[in-house]
Order: sequence, then structure tokens, then C-alpha cells
Amino acid sequence: MPAIANYHGIIPAISCPFTPDHRIDEPALRKLASWLATHDGVVAVMTNGHTGELFSLTPAERTEVTRIVADELKGKLPVISSIVCEGLAEAAEHARAAVAAGAVALDVMPPHHWLRFGFTTGHALQYFEAIHQAAPNADLVCHVYPAWTRASYSSQLLADLARLPYVQAFKVGQRDMNKYARDIQAIREADASKSILTCHDEYLLASMVQGVDGALVGFATFIPQLIIDLWNAVKAGDLKRAMAVQAIITPLKDAVYGGGEPTGEAHARMKYGMYLAGVLATPTVRPPTEQPNAKEVADLRAAVSAAARGMLAPSRRPRATGGR
Repeated sequence: MPAIANYHGIIPAISCPFTPDHRIDEPALRKLASWLATHDGVVAVMTNGHTGELFSLTPAERTEVTRIVADELKGKLPVISSIVCEGLAEAAEHARAAVAAGAVALDVMPPHHWLRFGFTTGHALQYFEAIHQAAPNADLVCHVYPAWTRASYSSQLLADLARLPYVQAFKVGQRDMNKYARDIQAIREADASKSILTCHDEYLLASMVQGVDGALVGFATFIPQLIIDLWNAVKAGDLKRAMAVQAIITPLKDAVYGGGEPTGEAHARMKYGMYLAGVLATPTVRPPTEQPNAKEVADLRAAVSAAARGMLAPSRRPRATGGR
């Protein structure tokens, strides 16, 4: 299994295809993972993110998703697995299971009881340490939640985490550009070798130009080539080209995310867009997540049709029979 060299580039948070009776669709998941690996600029794939409908999966299913993707990408791309748990013992258990399934790195989401009750710096440092102790050979990726949540990390805490040798990257999604800029500076000053990856799916260009190292986003499971092209333009300092690519992305972004942040229904809309584009054979989501309504489907169809004239060429699709 290849290691992740420097986390610089594009990392899709992979969607999880389901069969019509809501089981993990292993052939479709393998096909999607293999297709993502064909894109020059994709440096790893992350399983069990929000885009992968993490919260609808049992712990055993989360491990199975990672096993399938890691097996399919063996010798091609490394796999990161997200973990979200409520306590230290559970987090350690999930970390060991993810690594045993083939993950070489772990994306550490905050425990979700922090969203209601908050946390202390000590809580966070103990949580990361417990995961590291359970999986000492795995890199950890710090998943930064929006600034408006009670699970938001301070700039000082991010600097403290950046100094930990086993924390190698930050998946940053503050949704507050002032805090985003301050946090990037704090991480860079603490340890400039640590990678910073935007996860602002809904405003990629604006977040990429802040001096990051790439993107770790669910949107890249749908439109990897467009996001790679955008990132390459940003790296080259070609703002005109970057704006042209973003102009193609924007209608897709609007159809998937609307005017807000990613949500369960946004992930359902993205999965439906993948279906319309022929990336997935079925748009099935697990209840209680709901399928897009008729207007949302029409918007998705129009956006996919427009993008298909350029970047969603048939040669870049997996072999699926979607509902185009």
C-alpha cells in the first residue's frame, strides 16, 4: 500500500453507492474508486466522509467500505478513512479497524457531542492521542469544522495539533474566511511542513487562493477533473484560467449545494448528479436522506448537461449505465 507522500493535490471523499435495497454496492464502489484513480492529480481517496453517508453506516459497514476501496486501489493510491466517535475507547476501536482494513491515514472528525456541549483543548489533545496510540503507524488528518459550531478549533489549538508529529494534514472547512486565513497562518507558523487542504466544496476557488496545498472534498468524487484543472490553474497563478474553470463548476455547485453548506440532501443531490452524468448507475441514498425533488433534478440535469460539453467526457466516466 503506497504511503501518502505530502498530501499535496486533490483527495476525493468518495461517495458510497447503494443497491436498491440499501446495501453497500461493492461492484459500483470498486468501479468508482478505480475511476477516481485514473485522474492525474488525485493523490489519495478518503472513505467514510459525510459525502459517503458516514452516519448511515454501521461501524462494520464503515470498515467494509474502507476494505473495498483499499483493496481496489492497492498499489495505485493510498486510502484515508474518516472516523467519528463519541469517546476515546470507541475512537481507538474504529482507528484499529480502519487501519486493519487498509487505511494508511485517518481523518479525525470531532466527537459530535462537542457540537452541543463544547470541549476543552485537553479533550481534543487526548482524543488525537488516543487515536494515535491505537494506530501508531497511521498519519492523522485534523478535520476542522465550521467556525459557527461548538466543535470549532481555535487557531491556538490548531497550532498545538500541527506540532504533533503524527498529525500530518488539516482538512479545513471553517466557512469563515477571516478565521480560515488566521488558522492557515497559525498552522504554517507552528509547522510549515504540515499540509493544509480546503474542504470548502461550495467555494473552491476563493478558498484555494489562500495558500493551501490542495483540496479534500466530496465534490471531487463527482467532478474530479474540473477540480484538478482548477487547482492546477491556481498553482500556476493563472487566475484567468482558474476563473474559467470555476465558471463551469459554479452551475454544478449551485445545483448541488444551493446557497448553503453541504448537507445530507446536498450529498443526495450530488449523488443524483453523478447518476445523470453516468458516474453512478443508481442514485440510491439511505433513508432518512431524501432524493432531490423535481425542480432540483431539473437543475442538476441542466448543470450536468452544460458541464458535459467540456469536462465530463465519456472517456472520464466509469462504465456505468446512468440515467442521462
